[in-house]
Amino acid sequence: MTDSTVPRRYGITIPFNGIPMHEHREWIELLADRGYTDVTAGEAGANDGFTPLVLTAAWAPTLRVSHSILPVYTRGPALLAQSIASLCDAAPGRVAVGIGASSNVIVEQWNGIPFDRPYSRVRDTIRFLRAALAGEKVTEQYETFSVNGFRSELVPSEPPPILVAALRSKMLRLAGTEGDGAILNWLSPGDMPKITEAVGPGKEIMCRMFVYPTEDYELVRKLATRHMNAYLNVPVYRAFQEWLGRTDVLTPMWDAWAEGDRKKATEVIPDELVDEFVVWGSADRIRAGVDKYVEMGVTTPTPLVMTSDLDGLRIAIDAFAPRS
Repeated sequence: MTDSTVPRRYGITIPFNGIPMHEHREWIELLADRGYTDVTAGEAGANDGFTPLVLTAAWAPTLRVSHSILPVYTRGPALLAQSIASLCDAAPGRVAVGIGASSNVIVEQWNGIPFDRPYSRVRDTIRFLRAALAGEKVTEQYETFSVNGFRSELVPSEPPPILVAALRSKMLRLAGTEGDGAILNWLSPGDMPKITEAVGPGKEIMCRMFVYPTEDYELVRKLATRHMNAYLNVPVYRAFQEWLGRTDVLTPMWDAWAEGDRKKATEVIPDELVDEFVVWGSADRIRAGVDKYVEMGVTTPTPLVMTSDLDGLRIAIDAFAPRS
């Protein structure tokens, strides 16, 4: 259930599909006008995790900006702290840092960095960032990296909260003990009680859900199952789904993928699972779908609108906005 001690926020994921970042200003201003509180930007295979947020900070000074997520391996500790401090300088008091281990695909295959001891790396990064963003001189031999004599010359006027992308119990507990909350992905509203129990009370729970603003279910299924294949066959996401209890329902997909049969891997995903993982349909239906996550414990929903149709995007933005 929703934790009443944590403020409800209204977020959305940017950039929007099909719109170049330099053409986002009117859309960012629309979000502020509609009463949104947050935008978040990921960092995977498209934009980096800072540029969309810096532009947002300039275009809409009421919006809080956050990452979902910055991988802890792909920037050195000092550079990560400098980049975060710079964003905080651009948007004082309006930044939430989102960090996580990411995946072996992004870290190892794309960046050539060993994906080693992810839990420890995230924990060490939290501890380093707390000290560095407070202006302390850091000389420390952490378990997964060392820092010798770094002191940031730019110290945020207000320390930003640090949210942790977490997929299973150990990382979720870290998000609740050393972090200020958790960032979630690829789960259903019914999974939330297990998540909130692991994180603990009084913490922000940010969740990205995938939204298709169309009533064409065949199109939704076609797009969603491809997206599910791309993510749920990655080892960290497979382990997450196993932890959530979906081994039996997803094993046919995993087996087909392992055999190289991509077509079968999408065909064997049951419709019921598509409905669990994605929100689709009319404006009323998608708003209700996002509200289910909130009812079950999400404090900051950050829907990712899966369309490049501008009319559909505007419908979704209006649907998720606060209502007076």
